[in-house]
Amino acid sequence: MKDKALLFINGDPPKSFPTLHDYGLIACTDGAFHYLKRLGFPLDQLDFISGDFDSHTGSDENVYQEKFILTLDQDKTDFHKALEIILERGFHTIDVFGASGGEQDHFLGNLTVAYSFKDRLNLKFYDEFSEYYFIPKSFKVNQVKNKMISLYPFPSVENITTKGLNWPLTNGSLNITSRIGTRNFAIEDEVSIEYESGDLLFFAGLEEIEYPSIY
Repeated sequence: MKDKALLFINGDPPKSFPTLHDYGLIACTDGAFHYLKRLGFPLDQLDFISGDFDSHTGSDENVYQEKFILTLDQDKTDFHKALEIILERGFHTIDVFGASGGEQDHFLGNLTVAYSFKDRLNLKFYDEFSEYYFIPKSFKVNQVKNKMISLYPFPSVENITTKGLNWPLTNGSLNITSRIGTRNFAIEDEVSIEYESGDLLFFAGLEEIEYPSIY
């Protein structure tokens, strides 16, 4: 059984869709439902669509009505409520598209939601430029040479050491109010990160980048 879920939320639509056969559950929020329709996504592949549906018009409400899950709790975002449903259905690994773009307070809110679920779910975000996710205190990633790497403390990280980056850290610290680790890049195929305390959001660019001779 495929143990990974796919979720679309209402940020910038993806430029292309992942391979749907890789997922055991596919869902979207009601805002993302609009762009999925526009982009020709196979809506019959959706397991559920969640939200308050106050913006929906047209015949699709009747065709896919059995897939709708009404979520009216205004104390939680649509993203948060969709994650709760997916978790209730037994999925703990989720790829998320549409978290960034649009109004940036939504993006920050989505990161905060991801933080609140980090001990229960393995969430990975994808957008046009990068993939990003919270990482454990001992972490390795491969096939990243010449790709942009950013490290973002949430809100602080202590005793962090990195290998494989152009600007390495050795027993350093990062803090959202003073020093962050954005816009670095990998000079090795494998990057490793170790840190002692805190929480760290890791960004890896999807494409290789070119830098002048600073390797």
